[in-house]
Amino acid sequence: MADSDERRLLSIVAPCFNEAEGLPAFHAALTAVVGTMPYAVEIIYVDDGSTDATPQVLATLRAQDARVKTLTLSRNFGHQAALLAGLDAAQGDAVVTLDSDLQHPPALIPELIRAWEQGAEVVYTIRRETADATLFKRLTSRLFYRLLQQASGTPIIAGAADFRLMDRVAVESFCTLRETHRFNRGLVSWLGFRTAAVVFDAPARFVGKSKYSLWRMLRFAVHGLVSFSVWPLRVAMLLGFGMAGFAALYIAYALYVFFVLHRTVPGWTSTLITVLLIGGVQLLSLGIVGEYVGKIFEEVKGRPLYIVRERHGFGSGRGTGHPTAHRQQKLGAGR
Repeated sequence: MADSDERRLLSIVAPCFNEAEGLPAFHAALTAVVGTMPYAVEIIYVDDGSTDATPQVLATLRAQDARVKTLTLSRNFGHQAALLAGLDAAQGDAVVTLDSDLQHPPALIPELIRAWEQGAEVVYTIRRETADATLFKRLTSRLFYRLLQQASGTPIIAGAADFRLMDRVAVESFCTLRETHRFNRGLVSWLGFRTAAVVFDAPARFVGKSKYSLWRMLRFAVHGLVSFSVWPLRVAMLLGFGMAGFAALYIAYALYVFFVLHRTVPGWTSTLITVLLIGGVQLLSLGIVGEYVGKIFEEVKGRPLYIVRERHGFGSGRGTGHPTAHRQQKLGAGR
């Protein structure tokens, strides 16, 4: 945290993907909160390849509010990459990330600031309840975090959201982590800085619907599990040992029947079940290994995590970009 309170810079990073309807209301709620704070403020909207009128709405907000800066990505790179793009561009002594659908209430930002001023380097929020979340989503979310806690050595808080505040030192460290398949909540926890928590109840979306379909949620969960644990590989190994033990017992039984009891057993049912069971375990194990190999393949290609097509509002001086080399500002690439 900066030593001086003299007009420290607070950065707000908000990814947007087809949020044209709700952006004016979000911006109004956000500015009503940050306008009362004794900080210089920059508001960075990251347009993650929107196909609706989001770019036009952002242009209007930028014309009306000099604090607004925009990054337009060349296509949809995903929420986690969009957050990274905003963090790469942010210059604040503290950076707040939140979604632009009003499910992360801007009214909580002063609480995050207070915890930061008291010495926390990362202030994360924990969703207690989400107004429009289904029972299935709540149960699967709890199951996922419980599984991840058991499988990973990184403490990841159940219900933690991407609504958080990070001190400049934490942002600098986070931006050096350039994993392709990102699980930002886990990466922030992995950094190990001093933390504080703020609990909140997430309201229903102001307009529209969630961009996270069941398939995208499942893919996000797989990325998180594979990124922070080799537990699936160990499960595959244990399954292999288990099936090998089962096969050894079955072979012993077959030899006993043939040599001791002197009778042959047709055994087509048991043989079929055994073959299918062993084959299924083998395919499952290959699939798990394939998932890890696929992640390795994506990482070694070294492609940028995002591509910036347009940048607006980032003038000379403070706010022109993160000083570290990996930003590659001139190339507009996020690697």
